[in-house]
Amino acid sequence: MLKNWISAFRLRTLPLALSTVLMGNALAVFKGAFNPTIFWLTILTTLLLQILSNLANDYGDGIKGTDNVDRVGPKRAIQSGAISPKQMKTAVIIFALLSLLSGIGLLLVALKMDLMLFIFFLLGIAAIGAAIKYTVGKSAYGYQGLGDLFVFIFFGLVGVLGAYYLQVKTIDYWMALPAIAIGAFSAAVLNLNNMRDIENDGKVGKNTLVVKLGLKHAKKYHYTLFLLAYIAIFTFVMTQTDGRQQGVLLIISALVGLIHTFHIKRVILAKAYAQFDPELKIVALSTLLFSVACFFTFYLL
Repeated sequence: MLKNWISAFRLRTLPLALSTVLMGNALAVFKGAFNPTIFWLTILTTLLLQILSNLANDYGDGIKGTDNVDRVGPKRAIQSGAISPKQMKTAVIIFALLSLLSGIGLLLVALKMDLMLFIFFLLGIAAIGAAIKYTVGKSAYGYQGLGDLFVFIFFGLVGVLGAYYLQVKTIDYWMALPAIAIGAFSAAVLNLNNMRDIENDGKVGKNTLVVKLGLKHAKKYHYTLFLLAYIAIFTFVMTQTDGRQQGVLLIISALVGLIHTFHIKRVILAKAYAQFDPELKIVALSTLLFSVACFFTFYLL
C-alpha cells in the first residue's frame, strides 16, 4: 500500500517545485539575505503543495474518467484501482491541512505578525485552491485551457518572488525576470504533459491549451516558452550582475540552453505521443539544475 501512495505522490514532479524555492532563495542570497530556517520551511511547504496538487489531479481526473486505458502516460492510482476515490479524497484533505499548517508556520517565522503575513496567508489559500481546482470540480480550470497560466503564475511569479520576499522583506522588480524564466520552464513541462495526452484529453473533454491549439501550434508555443525564458535570463544576467557572477551565470545558462536546444529538436521531430513523456523529466531536472547552479553561484561568489 505504501508503494502505491509513493507512486501517487509522483515524485518526479518534485524537482520542478524545488526549482521555484531555490531560485527565490538564490535571489535572496544575491541581495545578501538568507535565513536557513525560512529556507527549509519554504521547501517543506512547497513540497506539500506539490504532492497535494498531484493527489488532487489523480482524484479529479480519476472520477471524471479522464484517466483511462487510452491514456499514454504512467497509470494513475485511481485509474489502476490501487487507491480508491474515497481514500484519495481523504489524502487530498490531509495534505491540504498539512500544507496550510506548514504555510502558517513559515509565515509566523518569516513575517511574525506583520501586515504582509495576512497577504501571504491569502496567497497560500489561493495556492491550495489552485492545487485542488486544476482537475477537481465542474469548473476545474485545467479542463478550460487555463492550466498553463496558473502554472506560470504560481510556479513562476508567485513562487519565486514569494520565496524571495520571505527572506528579503522587500520586492525588487528586476527579480521578476528569473521568476518569468522559471514560470516559462514550468509551463513547458505542463505543455509536454498535455501534448502527450492530447488525443485522450480531446476525447474526454479535457480542453487543455494543447487540445485548443492542436499539436502543430502547441510545439511552436513550446519553443516560444523557452525563448521567453532565455530572454528573461540574459536580460537579468547582463543588467543585474557583473564580474565573476556574470561570467559563471552566462556559462551555466549556455550549458542548460544546450540541453534545451536538443530537447526542443526532439519535441519538434516527435511523431508518437509517447516520445513526449521522457522529455518531462529532462526539462524538470534541467530547471532544477539551473536553480541550484544560480543558488551556489550567488552563495559562493
